[in-house]
Amino acid sequence: MPSLINPPQVLDLSPSRSLLRHMGAAGHDAYLVDWGVPAEHDAALGLDGHVSERLVPLLQSLARAPILVGYCLGGNLAIGAAASMETRAVATIATPWNFDGFPAADRDQIATLWQGAKPMCERLGYIPMEVLQSGFWAMDPARTIRKYAAFTEMHAGSEEERAFLAVEDWANGGPPLTFGAGRDLFEEFYAANASGLGRWHIGGKRIDPADLTCPTVSIRSAQDRIVPAAAAPEMAEEVTLALGHVGMIVGGNARQRLWDPLSQWLCTHGG
Repeated sequence: MPSLINPPQVLDLSPSRSLLRHMGAAGHDAYLVDWGVPAEHDAALGLDGHVSERLVPLLQSLARAPILVGYCLGGNLAIGAAASMETRAVATIATPWNFDGFPAADRDQIATLWQGAKPMCERLGYIPMEVLQSGFWAMDPARTIRKYAAFTEMHAGSEEERAFLAVEDWANGGPPLTFGAGRDLFEEFYAANASGLGRWHIGGKRIDPADLTCPTVSIRSAQDRIVPAAAAPEMAEEVTLALGHVGMIVGGNARQRLWDPLSQWLCTHGG
């Protein structure tokens, strides 16, 4: 299940809130890609390189062609990998593909953020998680305030409190992106909508979900503030939920609304 990994990983947040473990318990041969922490020599590695130099060689070492499930930006990488090698099926979850589907104000905020952060990030050779998080907070600051206000009402030691802290640890403590990947994200995707306009290339090949010949499903949410439903890729099958960006993965209704239906979809396609 390709996704840029942060420890703890949102797809394996805790024993009771783990999409990965749920899939394993349901009989699927499920693996989670760990991208590790970028080294100094990785600074120029863009999103295309993450697919062609890291993901595809890994997947081609498997005994049989995989089914790819990608959450958020991991869905972009899953589509890129499926366009580059034999794949049995692809499912994307809350994946930002058509960036014209984002509100103009959000894209303007991201552009301003990147303009201020780019010189420092270029010197570092990577994009710190704090830069990404500040962009998410700016999209809906009132929601961030409500979230922490609600935290003060949680009972100490409760499952609700533990889940909240685990999500915050994941969201704020992850490894950075390479500078090349961050530049692609901010300049090619958010600013230029390269993926949505069919201008994203890997190894000279144009990447378009419509060109995939394997079964595909795009899962998005009408309540997702981070990746609006209108920004999701158009796939052979489409599912629209009513859950938040993170809630659709680890929320109280995630098992019923996403985990179980996704497991059934995987079974249908030999997963």
